[in-house]
Amino acid sequence: MTTTYTSYKLIAADLTKSLQRVSEQPDVARETEYYLSKIGSIKTIDEFFADTRLYNYAMKAHGLEDMAYAKAFMRKALTEGIDSEDAFANKLSDNRYKALVESLNFARHGETATAFDRAQRGVADKYTRQTLEESAGEENTGVRLALYFQRMAPTITNAYEILADEALAQVVRTILQLPDEFAAADIDRQAKTLEDAIELDDLKDPAKLSAFLDRFTALWEIKNPSDGYDPLAIFGSSSGYGISPDLLLSINNLKLGGR
Repeated sequence: MTTTYTSYKLIAADLTKSLQRVSEQPDVARETEYYLSKIGSIKTIDEFFADTRLYNYAMKAHGLEDMAYAKAFMRKALTEGIDSEDAFANKLSDNRYKALVESLNFARHGETATAFDRAQRGVADKYTRQTLEESAGEENTGVRLALYFQRMAPTITNAYEILADEALAQVVRTILQLPDEFAAADIDRQAKTLEDAIELDDLKDPAKLSAFLDRFTALWEIKNPSDGYDPLAIFGSSSGYGISPDLLLSINNLKLGGR
């Protein structure tokens, strides 16, 4: 049985080639071809939601596949954009929603929103990376966590962003060898503990990040021997990291459907 450390290093050692192999898989290539052939002709949010295949592709690309049913929620995020501090996506602790709006910024660019590279190839690249992480997670949850943390690390600016994302928090708790009960502690106390123990700027240094994740994968394997861990404990579905109670409340306050 290949260990978490070895599996992660095999993928991360040549990430470009790993991603290429995923992009060439028939199902991935087929969905990507459809997305790239259609997205440029989408001019409005209504048109985007009307094409379920396009919508689902973009949602999965941003790790939001488990939220695809909440169309009213997603419509609100896209409609309000991210330019205002009070915009819906900016108020959510989960940065995946803001990332989706940045990719498809109808609020800022209107009919030209899908003409930008970030809305086309940028989303396709995210879809490939997301698929890579999911596939790795089918074999070993720790590898998926490491790949996800590697991708998100450069965007982390404070400890609260880690705590707001259970996958990131799980990696850090493993590194610091904190008990699961730590997650129930006062949020400010948790944040201070993380800030005292980790230099967040180090996560933007590739060499230091690599060493950080080497330690994580080794510790994860000790705590969760391969095939001995239930991925549903962290990953709420095939693509997400679970839905927090406050997020569910926000969804329930919106009418289901795309309007």
